[in-house]
Amino acid sequence: MPITNLLVVDNPSRWKFDSSSVEIVRARDYLNPQSVSSWPEARVFNLCRSYGYQSVGYYVSLLAEARGHRALPSVATLRDFRSAPIARSIGMDFDEIIQSGLTGRAGRRFDLPVYFGQTLEKGHERLGAQIYRYFPSPLLRASFLRGDKWQLASVAPLALSQIPEGHQERIAEFARHYFRKKHATNVPKQRFLYDLAVVVNPNEPNPPSDARALERFTNAAREVGFYVEQITTADTDRISEFDAVFIRETTSVNHPTYTLSRLAHAEGLVVIDDPWSILRCANKIFLAESLSRARVPSPETWILTREDLRNGRAATLPLPCILKVPDGAFSIGTCKVESREDLVARLESMLQSSELILAQAFTPSEYDWRIGVLDHQPLFACKYYMANGHWQIYNWEATSEDERSGESETIHVEFAPRAVVQAALRATRVIGDGLYGVDLKQIGDKAVVIEVNDNPNIDRGVEDLALGMELYRRIARSFRRRIEQARN
Repeated sequence: MPITNLLVVDNPSRWKFDSSSVEIVRARDYLNPQSVSSWPEARVFNLCRSYGYQSVGYYVSLLAEARGHRALPSVATLRDFRSAPIARSIGMDFDEIIQSGLTGRAGRRFDLPVYFGQTLEKGHERLGAQIYRYFPSPLLRASFLRGDKWQLASVAPLALSQIPEGHQERIAEFARHYFRKKHATNVPKQRFLYDLAVVVNPNEPNPPSDARALERFTNAAREVGFYVEQITTADTDRISEFDAVFIRETTSVNHPTYTLSRLAHAEGLVVIDDPWSILRCANKIFLAESLSRARVPSPETWILTREDLRNGRAATLPLPCILKVPDGAFSIGTCKVESREDLVARLESMLQSSELILAQAFTPSEYDWRIGVLDHQPLFACKYYMANGHWQIYNWEATSEDERSGESETIHVEFAPRAVVQAALRATRVIGDGLYGVDLKQIGDKAVVIEVNDNPNIDRGVEDLALGMELYRRIARSFRRRIEQARN
């Protein structure tokens, strides 16, 4: 099946270049869930005006990945644009090209536009090619600062409106060539020495692992040959001292844990959670699209926008239903609505912070299943019971700690219902091969996936109750195996 080149823009009328090799698509049309069947195979060139977190441009790249489309820029690249430390770290990989390309240039700052992988100014072709290799995006600008030597300071995407009139003719030529070729991304080099950093936040009230669990993991990692040291996100500049990173602080895309993960990966380290797992699991819109595409059973789901409020579609949803902000965690940002009035009011409020909101059919149950998965294999199986008098396992409005969460029950994976375990494994295959916690509900002999968590809880006496120390050894052995595979 031929691959369609899609050029996604806010306003198609602003695209003045040759479009014979691409199909011009309005961003909001691409975001429409009904549109996915129109392009089974596609490369998505995202030229939206804004790529900020949870903006329209951000969701174009996110949903492109969820739909199996190749997005340029990818969501990982969009996050890299925002990080000066990542730019500096990546710039060191081609420092020789930076120094030779900028030798003799006056001033302390130099901005280099890179249009469709090429540069207008002669003598900077190799430098522009390297920038594009590490930050694959159709239109971008790299900024260099000179101290003792030139250094890559930042890389930022460019909107069509930011391109000078005098550049238009050459850009049209670059575009014609660009849309007719294949596009590859860089795979960072890797190096490993069996030193492991465990990232924690001593001030986090509800960390993914308690102190006793971290102690057990440290002992297990030492058994298989790791030096283990606990660090925090404030120690990001020390990442290059290690060969693997295990993040045990609650992760989020718009958070230092993501930046640390991305830097660790750029340095060639084995990292759990890897940045792509954080990106994919942190956003429920991506998960919904990915699970639907993979035909993984899940509750009936709708993706809502402001247009759905205006045209009345949102008011037709079956009640009760659950509304979720895309990047909520630990049940925060999730609410149950039981009336049309409450639905509209809640949706209006939630759309103030995100362009898209997820709605799901309410599926009542006495407990949720949590299946831990590592390396595509089940690791643990837990039942999390609902908080007292509440419809979720966490009740953040409870006045006492005892009433905030329900009881738990851990069993050996082989005794968990087969349908539950198999659904969990299918769900994680659309995310990656890391460590995940899949939340499911069992309805009769069937199971539906609620969400996939990239940073699952592993606490002493809860998730490890069935396997004991063996659970921690399996994680430690996974780190060692990944290092040795990469080395070979």
